[in-house]
Amino acid sequence: MPKIQRALISLTDKTGLREFGLGLQSFGVEILSTGGTAKLLREAGVSVRDVSEVTAFPEMLDGRVKTIHPRIAGGVLAIRSNPEHMRALEAHGIAPIDMVVVNLYAFEKVAAKPGVAVPELIENIDIGGPTLIRAAAKNYQDVAVVVSPGDYSAILGEMQVGQGSLSPATHWRLARKAFRLTADYDRAISARLARIDYEGDGFADRESVLPALLDLRADLALPLRYGENPHQQAAMYSDRQRGIAGAEQLQGRELSYNNLVDLDAAWQLVQEFDGPASAIIKHTNPCGCAEGSLQVESYRKAFACDPVSAYGGVLAFNRPLDEETALEIARTFIEAIAAPGYSVKALAILAAKKNLRLLRVTNPAPDALVVKSISGGFLAQTADLHRLERAGVQVKTDRAPSEEEWAALEFGWKVAKHVKSNAIVFARAGQTVGVGAGQMSRVDSVKIAAMKAVLPLQGTVVASDAFFPFPDGVEEAARHGATAVIQPGGSVKDADVIAAANRLGLAMVFTGVRHFRH
Repeated sequence: MPKIQRALISLTDKTGLREFGLGLQSFGVEILSTGGTAKLLREAGVSVRDVSEVTAFPEMLDGRVKTIHPRIAGGVLAIRSNPEHMRALEAHGIAPIDMVVVNLYAFEKVAAKPGVAVPELIENIDIGGPTLIRAAAKNYQDVAVVVSPGDYSAILGEMQVGQGSLSPATHWRLARKAFRLTADYDRAISARLARIDYEGDGFADRESVLPALLDLRADLALPLRYGENPHQQAAMYSDRQRGIAGAEQLQGRELSYNNLVDLDAAWQLVQEFDGPASAIIKHTNPCGCAEGSLQVESYRKAFACDPVSAYGGVLAFNRPLDEETALEIARTFIEAIAAPGYSVKALAILAAKKNLRLLRVTNPAPDALVVKSISGGFLAQTADLHRLERAGVQVKTDRAPSEEEWAALEFGWKVAKHVKSNAIVFARAGQTVGVGAGQMSRVDSVKIAAMKAVLPLQGTVVASDAFFPFPDGVEEAARHGATAVIQPGGSVKDADVIAAANRLGLAMVFTGVRHFRH
């Protein structure tokens, strides 16, 4: 590639500008600049030519017009290998521009200000910057476009090796980055303005967690061998470094599509608990979950719920994994583990399980919106972050729960929220005993939860993610030894269900909140 001889620099974010300007000058690059950027470069000892000198036209309209001019655009867009382009530049006295260094007005920062007025938003929409960036990126074979201060050092280093030039591969990489920047910028503007209506003689800003424009944009984060099944292609995409998508894999085989789905289900479940908690997931449903005073205690209790299903399962913990728990895990085949950290001894123990995937999840913040695809569109909803408060629960039976039953009901309710509907959970305080998931009939979920139980059901409680449509589900739970029930209520048959609970000596409480999970 030819040596870079002329660069245009016009920046909002001036991080690293002095060093970069001096570096370009050391390679003999002529620098064109504007406003505050030119001032800062001169103060650093860089020789600068004002853009207004090149265009023979002053900046105008409060800076709205300064770089939009044929003498600038022509110098950027001319294809050097096209004789007609080069003759046109010569005829009009236009010098080629070989590098464009531009970043944009901080629109998103301004848009995030509480109560920001529309005129201020509009004034922070960059015009000349995106135009220059797109022009330079379009002519990538001849022009290097630099939009990030993070690239300055590498560019100067390559110019040092290349005697003032950059490789075609670098030109192409920088152009792709530039088009991504302008696309993101326009999307941010579009998304923010979509929330503003013009009503009567003024603007009205509609505040809503459900955006007027659903913008789904994420980088390819992890190619996967296949999807849910080997004949399906798949990959993971992520737009932020948090949760399972932003986790660091410490060891093990490559993650599969199903691993990631199960890890996310397990991770979300253990976030419900304040004390040390463990979750064992199989096909997105808990086959064991427990909370204890010690991590190893919680894991043993979770495993005891369904040891058969735990084989080949996925685990999550809400505390860094310790040595004692790692020793227990090592007794069984486990696919993957998510935890906020691992002790040195725990890592050493699990290192023997070379295929075991270990993920460190350092940012547990949930997404504000949950998005699913359907044929032809998307469904979006706010995340189910509801936390039960005992004060808001209504006792509907003659008998109120005992303190031990309350503790079991509150625990079971947290787990039922993460079981596929129809969901039934038999539980004791801090431990699942039986889980019935994904049945078309609620009474069948009760039967399956009881059938899956290997621990005694006598004296357990039952949590149901939605109301019991008939008394049969409550009657079936009592038949297996349950003594109390927590459910949302809201069925036309509530009175019959309550009557059945009273007849059977059960305590029953209504939450008024449903936790369907499809």
